[in-house]
Amino acid sequence: MAAQRFVDLLNEQIGHEYAAHQQYVAIAVYYDTLTMPQMAALFYRQAVEERDHAMMMVQYLLDTDSTVAIPGVAAPTNTFADIVEPVELALVQEKRVSDQINALTAVAREEHDFASDQFMQWFIREQVEEVSSMSDLLTVVRRNRADVENIEEYLRREASSEEADASAPPIAGAGAGA
Repeated sequence: MAAQRFVDLLNEQIGHEYAAHQQYVAIAVYYDTLTMPQMAALFYRQAVEERDHAMMMVQYLLDTDSTVAIPGVAAPTNTFADIVEPVELALVQEKRVSDQINALTAVAREEHDFASDQFMQWFIREQVEEVSSMSDLLTVVRRNRADVENIEEYLRREASSEEADASAPPIAGAGAGA
């Protein structure tokens, strides 16, 4: 079983991941209303990714016979001053999540909970990628704030075929039938 201190913080993190999911949906909807399909699609994908992160954490708690407590979340920001502000918000959010993931890892180590420490390593790598890609996107959006088509073209060019990450933790419910 995972250390109780870690379990408590991981349950909180599940809420943070769901809040990030909702924020990314709100950002995607904002870009959808501006007819920026590439930006909207990017943030819809990000929303699903955040939801999957929460469900990976749920599955880990289930696998370790720990209590799962799904917390509520505050409403996301739904209005933005311009096309740059949502990406700025997303970058701040990713940096905050990185800090939360690092804090969870520190607790696992303090508690000598080596399984939980190992579980968190994938999230640490994921957050490095998330902060980097959101930082790059912010640079592009700031530089092209007056040229929406350039932003959309950048995302089209940068889009890569996303393959499943074999090292990712299992997602709760992913194997369940409909």
